[in-house]
Amino acid sequence: MRCPVCSSLDDKVVDSRQADDGAAIRRRRECLACGRRFTTFERVEEAALVVVKRSGDPEPFDRAKVVGGLRAATKNRPITDEQMESVAAEVEETVRMLGAEVTSQQVGMAVLERLRVLDEVAYLRFASVYKGFEDLDDFQREVGLLTKSTEPKPRG
Repeated sequence: MRCPVCSSLDDKVVDSRQADDGAAIRRRRECLACGRRFTTFERVEEAALVVVKRSGDPEPFDRAKVVGGLRAATKNRPITDEQMESVAAEVEETVRMLGAEVTSQQVGMAVLERLRVLDEVAYLRFASVYKGFEDLDDFQREVGLLTKSTEPKPRG
């Protein structure tokens, strides 16, 4: 670490502790050249998450866009901002596990999976836009899939 006072690269760590609830490490350092003390913070640098759109254009993942889509789908529904933020965080975590580059389809499916559990009306609204519903048959098919329950196979 370069000393902010004399620009020397020689220093020693005097104290280390967690900061930001464990998201960073705070280190007190002492410059061996001038004796001044200074503080540094170390954080994990997350790899950029890129979403490849249907057009093939890549763009950085934006959690705010996911929340915006959720907000539109859940309008006038009993869904809180905290629930929407939680869903968006879960979606981001899920797609990060798929790699540094994901498709918009993978993001959309992750949103649909969570909306299906959270609110069926919001699920249908999101699905109608995401899947490009064109007529009533599309809605009926999706409602059928949503309410479909198969009976267990008989043991023979």
